[in-house]
This record gives sequence, C-alpha cells and structure tokens, in this order.
Amino acid sequence: MSEQKKPQNGEYGASNITALEGLEAVRKRPGMYIGSTDTKGLHHLVWEVIDNSIDEHLAGYCNRIETIIHKDNSITVKDDGRGIPVDMHTKLKKSALEVVMTVLHAGGKFDKDTYKVSGGLHGVGVSCVNALSMDLRAEVHRDGKVYEQHYKKGKPQGDVAEIGTTDRNGTFITFKPDPEIFSMLEYSYDILANRMRELSYLNSGLTLTLMDERVTNEKGAHPVETFYSEGGLKEFVKSLDKSRTALIDAPIHVIGKEENVEVEVALHYNTSFTETIYSYVNNINTREGGTHVNGFRRAVNRLFKQYGEDNGMFKKLKFAISGEDFREGLTAVVSVKVPEPQFKGQTKGELGNSEVTGIVSRCVGEVLGHYLEEHPQAARKIVDKVILAATARHAARKAREMVQRKNVLTGSGLPGKLADCSSRNPDESELFLVEGDSAGGTAKQGRDRRFQAILPLRGKILNVEKAMEHKIYENEEIKNMFTALGVSIEEAEDGERKLNMEKLRYHKIIIMCDADVDGSHIVTLILTFFFRYMRPLVENGNIYIATPPLYLVKKGKQFRYCWTEDERKEAVAAYGKGENDSGVKVQRYKGLGEMNAEQLWETTMDPDTRILQQVSIDDAQVANDIFSMLMGDEVPPRRAFIEANAKYANVDV
Repeated sequence: MSEQKKPQNGEYGASNITALEGLEAVRKRPGMYIGSTDTKGLHHLVWEVIDNSIDEHLAGYCNRIETIIHKDNSITVKDDGRGIPVDMHTKLKKSALEVVMTVLHAGGKFDKDTYKVSGGLHGVGVSCVNALSMDLRAEVHRDGKVYEQHYKKGKPQGDVAEIGTTDRNGTFITFKPDPEIFSMLEYSYDILANRMRELSYLNSGLTLTLMDERVTNEKGAHPVETFYSEGGLKEFVKSLDKSRTALIDAPIHVIGKEENVEVEVALHYNTSFTETIYSYVNNINTREGGTHVNGFRRAVNRLFKQYGEDNGMFKKLKFAISGEDFREGLTAVVSVKVPEPQFKGQTKGELGNSEVTGIVSRCVGEVLGHYLEEHPQAARKIVDKVILAATARHAARKAREMVQRKNVLTGSGLPGKLADCSSRNPDESELFLVEGDSAGGTAKQGRDRRFQAILPLRGKILNVEKAMEHKIYENEEIKNMFTALGVSIEEAEDGERKLNMEKLRYHKIIIMCDADVDGSHIVTLILTFFFRYMRPLVENGNIYIATPPLYLVKKGKQFRYCWTEDERKEAVAAYGKGENDSGVKVQRYKGLGEMNAEQLWETTMDPDTRILQQVSIDDAQVANDIFSMLMGDEVPPRRAFIEANAKYANVDV
C-alpha cells in the first residue's frame, strides 16, 4: 500500500483516500468479518474452518471432522473430504489453495456444481481466519499426495509444496490466533463442545471429535469426546426437553423437499409455559429467525386451530385464540438447506428468502395434518394446553393492565421502597436490586445519590419457571421491578408479546445479594426472571452481578478486603506468621448487612474499585437448558447436575 501524503490546511483529495488491499481490510476492521475480537470472535475462527468441512459433508464427501486444542491454544481441524484443490488457478496464476486462503470472496461456494448448499455463503471465512492468525499451516491430502503451505498474518511464506504421499483425502488446518488482534487467546472447551454437539444433531451420520491437549487424564492421555447422532433433530429436541415434563410421547418429525430447499423439523410439547425454537439455515444458527421460522409458526397455528374448531374445542372460550397460544410449551428445531440463502448481514442472524415461508409451511402442514389424524389423544392434549395458554394469557393481560393502571393513578407509579437517583439520564443511572431491607438501608446510606438508585427486595422472588404468567404480575417484588425499571410487556394483535424498553430508566441493573447459598439462590431466581421475561436487557448487556468481598483481614490498623480464598491466604501471610498468628483477625462476610455503609461503598458500589460481573448469553440453548434444569419441575436432571458439579459447590457450614 503506497504511503499517503499528510493533509495540509484541511485539504481533502485523492491522496487522502486509503485503499485497503486483500486481507489488510480484515486485519484493520476484524469486527466487520467475525463480529468482535473478544472470546466470541476467537471461537468464530474455529466455526469458519469447521463450516468448510461441514460443507464437504453436505456435498457428500466428508464423514469425520476432528478438532484439536493444542497446549498453546492453537487449533487443528482435520476432515476426510476431497481436500482443497492445489492446481494452478488460470486467472490468478497461483495455486487454488493459496487463492482460497488469501483472497476474499474466493471459494467453491459460488459454484453451484461444487456446493449445492453452503454455510459459508460470502466466501470470506477461511481467508479471514488466515488474516487474523499469527501463524497458519494448511495441509492437503489429495490424489495420493500431501501438499503444504505456511502463512503468517495471511501472507504466504512460500509456494505450495509437495511433502509426501498419502492413502487418504482431506484438509488439515492448524492456526494460532494473532495476539495483536484478540483481547484473549484461551479457547473454552465447553463452547467448542456445545457447538459440535449441536452440529452432530444437525448433520446425522457425521462424526465430530474434540481433543484437548491442555488436559491429561489419569492414564496420561488427552481426553477425546465424540459427537455423533443417528436420530438428528429428533434427538436434538429430546435433549432440549430433558429437564421438562413431556406432554406427548415422542417428537413429531418433518422431512421434506421443494424447489431444491430441504426442510427438516422436529417439534415436541411439554408442560412448561415457555416456547423454545432454534432455527438453522445450512447449519448456521439464525438467532433472529426469519422466513423459515415464520413458515413453521404459520403451519402450527393453522393446523391446530383447524383441529380445535373442527372438534368444537374452542366453543366455550369468550376470547380469541392467538398464535402465541399454540406455541406455549412447544420445543422445536427448524433446519433448512437453501441453495442461495439471503441473510441479513454477514452475521447471518435472520433468513430473508420469501419463498422459504411457503415451502416450510406446506412441508410442516402436511406431516402435522397426518399426525393429528393418527394421534387423536395427543392432539387433544395439545389443544387443551392451547386453551389453558389462552386463558392464562387473557388473565396475564388483565394483570399487566392492572399494574399499568395503578402506575397511572399513583402518579409516577414508582415503588415506595425505591430510593431513586437524582439523575434522569439512563446512560449514567444504575439500579441496585438489593436482598433485604437491612442491606437495602445500608446501600441507601453508602450510595452516590446522584446516579445510584436502590430497590430492596424482600426475600426470594417468585420462581417464574414454574408459575403461570398472570401469577407473576401479582407478585409484589416483580411488580416493583417492572415499575422501577420503567419497562412493560406489550401484546400485539396476533398475541406476540414484546418488552418495550423505550422508557427504561437505568442502563445498568446490578443484582447485589449476600455471598452465601441463599444469596446465590436469589440471584438465580432474579436471573431466571430476566431471562424469561426481560431477555433483551440481558442480550443488551444491561444486567450485572455485584461481587461483595468474602473476607476482611486485619492486623492493627492494616486491613485488606479479599474476594477469594487465595487472596485471604496471601493477606494472612503478608500481615503475620501464618494461619495461627493471633494478631491477624479474619472476618468472614456472610451478609451485606455485616458491612457498614462506608465499607459497602468501598468494596461493592464504588465504580472505581468494585468488581461487577456482566451477565451475557454466549449460547441461548445452553442458558435455556440450565434455567429449565435448575428451576423447573423435573428432579432427576437437577440431581445429576448437582452430583456432577458437587466439587464446585459453595456450602455454608
């Protein structure tokens, strides 16, 4: 790239225009290509490489994908596909392997004869990984020979070289993310494992393995986990519903194809009050849904409504059934394979192909129609649940209206216990949700009144995972949170409910509870409420958890707050001769009320010194499973979780 002339006296001409060439654009603006440079972006690199191998599987050439996390947090992905071509590209006069690895928008994804279906639609995936890696090695097994090319920050360190012979086909990619780009470089085994489990369900018959060389077992070997599913989406739905009570015996499975669009859907009903739908296009998780989800919902609404009307099951209702009523307690996975998907943006969060709505609706409608005819008992159970959902929704609407009407009649409608801040700027305002009136009183004394508001919560709030919606609005503590925050749940004509955050009064909502088992339970109850009824606040990063210290270590006039057991030991060692030094006093804080206002401010509320944990959703599926398992009705999954995680438990003695 040529050197640019420094502008003089504010001049602006052609010399001031910077043209980024090749992979320079990726390194300059990585967020445009992989979303971010934090832990999500780091793991996105692995998804891009695996997606290429998945595309080989969809084309019918790959049955196994192996992923290895090395000790230095570099990653190797191996597949048994055809191997990236290595012959000379006639137009660019370089190896096809080098073209794929170094040129944006280059790859077989744009050739319909090579890949009929592909996740990596934009063709920037593996070249982005190369650009953002300090080191990458591509090894290709093809036509009996092994070829290799090495890159640094996307730049080839030599030509493609033939290095040996082989009796297999496939592509091996080993890369190490560039520390100049990423804020953290440690891969999470759980994040990788959860995605591979998901991919195994979405691609029945494909074997995926994950090895972690950073860990050794009792025998000195590195653990390897294998992910394989024969049942595909049926097994996926069963796993999603494992912590819930089933309403019907087995999932309903849909497989169809129309206009080269492949449709696979599995749906199941449970006794919960939550709708859980995961959607995918060419194995890409479309978190914001799209036309395929619209088609699925249209079919479910139409078929069950027709069944209920034909059998006279809605006659006694004094209000209309809405689309949302048909989906309460529904768990479904909607997966489509589309030759030329139209996504909204590079993040591919929503499918835009209009023709897919009708295709999915017809495929699901046909199978669902036969199911209702052949399983009348299950059909009646589902429609009875729909009627119950409609009744509860009607009651919930009245309860919401009552809360809002009360707010209007009482002026501002703010809870009496709320100690508000003087600032009316939501960007700088904080709301502390504090466990108990005593701690709430201390927090009110210690806070900065200009921007910090305090709302004490009395005891444990309602477990919303087990409660019908109208009961939630009758709970005093939950009503107080709604009114203090200034948000409301609004219902559209079709019954869809959405959180209105236009009048959100605080952009930082901090849960502050005791550092004991009861406090942890209250935090979980509040998080369950936010996840189920105010999820946009979680997704937008508005929710935080305060971290009060566990210990105060003192010797004379010296003192130190400690948040961990290791910090306590360090403080004791620094102040005395060991654990038995009588001059060193250790106070264990079990409750916020044990601190005075000044101590609470210094340790937990002062923005300059406090430790806040921001609540985020890295994987909505995993979060949904955990809340259902911890807070739902089914005991066996919760018992299994406790037994598996007992060694990490915080037990009060």
